Amino acid sequence: MKRGNAVTLVVLAALGAFLLWSTLSSQRQECTVTVAFKGRTNTATASAASEGEAAHQAQVTACGTIAQGMDETIACGRVEPVRRTCRSL
Repeated sequence: MKRGNAVTLVVLAALGAFLLWSTLSSQRQECTVTVAFKGRTNTATASAASEGEAAHQAQVTACGTIAQGMDETIACGRVEPVRRTCRSL
């Protein structure tokens, strides 16, 4: 292998490792949310930097499969979750 190719591979591997580390290190809280909306129920899990963000993203994900259309998606996002559990990562 040529020296230039080896240097390129090392630089790309270092960049990939940095991107993975920076993405995972910002995920400090994980929440699981169960949402009931119009007779349908779904549960989703998400992680984020704060508990509020993680819970919000989990609710958005849970609503994604049980709400139909933008109006229902917005309404589902405003519903009080049936269950919400969060933990630190």
